[in-house]
Amino acid sequence: MEGLRRDVPLAPLTTLGLGGPAEWLLEAREEAQVVEALRWARARALPVSLLGGGSNLLVPDEGVRGLVLRLATRGVRSLDPGRRRVAAGEDWDRLVARCVAERLAGVECLAGIPGRVGAAPIQNIGAYGQEVAETIAEVGVLDLATLQRHRLGPEQCGFGYRDSAFKRDPSRYLVLDVTFALRPRGRPSVRYRELQQHVTEAASLAEVRQTVLSLRRRKSMVLRADDPNRRSAGSFFVNPVVSPEHADALVARAVREGIVSSGAKVPRWIVPGGVKLAAGWLIERAGFPKGTRRGNVGLSSAHALALVHHGGGTTAELLAFAEAIRRAVHARFGVTLEREPRILTPVLTPDGGSSPPRPHAERHSPSQQRSSSTDP
Repeated sequence: MEGLRRDVPLAPLTTLGLGGPAEWLLEAREEAQVVEALRWARARALPVSLLGGGSNLLVPDEGVRGLVLRLATRGVRSLDPGRRRVAAGEDWDRLVARCVAERLAGVECLAGIPGRVGAAPIQNIGAYGQEVAETIAEVGVLDLATLQRHRLGPEQCGFGYRDSAFKRDPSRYLVLDVTFALRPRGRPSVRYRELQQHVTEAASLAEVRQTVLSLRRRKSMVLRADDPNRRSAGSFFVNPVVSPEHADALVARAVREGIVSSGAKVPRWIVPGGVKLAAGWLIERAGFPKGTRRGNVGLSSAHALALVHHGGGTTAELLAFAEAIRRAVHARFGVTLEREPRILTPVLTPDGGSSPPRPHAERHSPSQQRSSSTDP
């Protein structure tokens, strides 16, 4: 099969720069290559794993058996003045810049998020008061069982708070393209408090985009070659959503133990399903301040929610550090943090079926939903 390579290092294809090689790797630039690759793997009883931009991913140190399929399809089609159909392999941040340049509102607050367009509906990416689900009209998918193409409307995508049906069942569909319904000459979204402090009500789409990029750079949330925190997967833990009673008890404990002088200093937000807490705040108050380092890994010096790889490390080393943080936060606050980056594992097994369900610990309940690595 043209383009197929063997024993390809995967670490350079991820933002963390960790992990072993792929037994086989194919970078698919056309949809026909995707189907051909899946049939090739099935004929040889090989598992199949999917790789996008590598910005929200952990690769096992031992590498990945079978075929790793990297989607690199390109193309942006204008369907009408506000609709754009975008191939899954397009760079997300470049799409945002293009939409803003065309004076299309709806994704301006999502600037600077690494990764590819195909990941946007899966994660229901969001930042600075905006979610991508607000603008998605359709998602073009490949059914991994039948290899048939379908188009799904928003109601079929099961979007939730940083969640989707694609995320809950990663072995069912492969995202091929996304159709966005944007607002021609629309006003930018300025709903997030931090953003409101830096722009006026009269700000243009371009001004809002540039402000978001500036705010993200301060937190090392924009990929830059000169940033010492660059080897990162963004926010490593989700911002947990707990019940109002749990939140009240946590605030009372923080005041009682002298962590804060008043309950108003504990960051929290009312969201569907409960109260969202700031995972970065919990991590720092559990004894892991920004810049903490253990061997070759540590916390970003700019954002306590981002784990970074300083070079020469392993995925196992990073996961051990993450587990130490999880235990400390749970011991201090009774909150169990969930990991956001996924581990690269097969979505299709050698027998042609789907991969087994994720362990219970990888799931979430209404009282503790998943957030995205894009949360500011």
